[in-house]
Amino acid sequence: QTRLVTGGDPLTFDEALALAELPDSQLPSLIAAAHQVRLACAGPGVELESIISAKTGGCAEDCAFCSQSRHWPSPVRAEPFLDIAAMVDAARRSAELGATEFCIVVAVRGPDERIMRQTLQAVDALHEATELRVACSLGILTAAQAEDLASAGVHRYNHNLEAARSFFPSIVSTHTWEERYETCRLVTEAGMELCSGGIMGMGETMRQRIELAFELAELGPREVPINFLNPRPGTPLAGANLLPALEAVRMIALFRLIMPSAVLRAAGGRVLVEGSLDAPI
Repeated sequence: QTRLVTGGDPLTFDEALALAELPDSQLPSLIAAAHQVRLACAGPGVELESIISAKTGGCAEDCAFCSQSRHWPSPVRAEPFLDIAAMVDAARRSAELGATEFCIVVAVRGPDERIMRQTLQAVDALHEATELRVACSLGILTAAQAEDLASAGVHRYNHNLEAARSFFPSIVSTHTWEERYETCRLVTEAGMELCSGGIMGMGETMRQRIELAFELAELGPREVPINFLNPRPGTPLAGANLLPALEAVRMIALFRLIMPSAVLRAAGGRVLVEGSLDAPI
């Protein structure tokens, strides 16, 4: 803890594995250490971000956790790109509730020319109507697309690695981990902040969760969403068990120690895995 707080050498992979294997009785000490590192390296503040699904469903990719994939018989149906006026209205309401960032999300492998045009128009409209910082999550990008988004004033780009390189082929076959990693690299190269995280509880081992954390740390994301699988009807992972609450807490603490200064977001599935804990994650 002291080493991390004072800017010393980062946590090593073996040290993180050892911490992951601590008994539950020592979990409060691990949480306390992570909290001190957070206060020293990231600060006590909390950032509120609003996310809107600008294009829902019909995705060609076969991510096993996602009900928006057209490969699975889920209840989610494909919808066209959201009307920009409706998006602006949602952004204004988000700002009234205290959000400082508004993220446009589309369910695609990557944006084609039409989606890029619609997204850039939406970004311009949001900047015109609000003071919110605008983020995007449009899937796999080319270098030119990353440059266009950065030039339009997109503040941050979300592209989760989702899982460790060693586990990724178990949950997706229509694109590779390397493609996702390359998009993350292009984002920072273009000058946008990177938001990248993953999902816990898809059948990966504890070691693979630690692998994911170190792969993310290598990319240096400003923001790291830590999601917990919410098994969706019709998907291959529909019957998966929820990640135990204490495992979720342990992973948040470990991610903090591995990435001391990142903005960590306990995101998707958080409410479900809290279980019987007296305090929220």
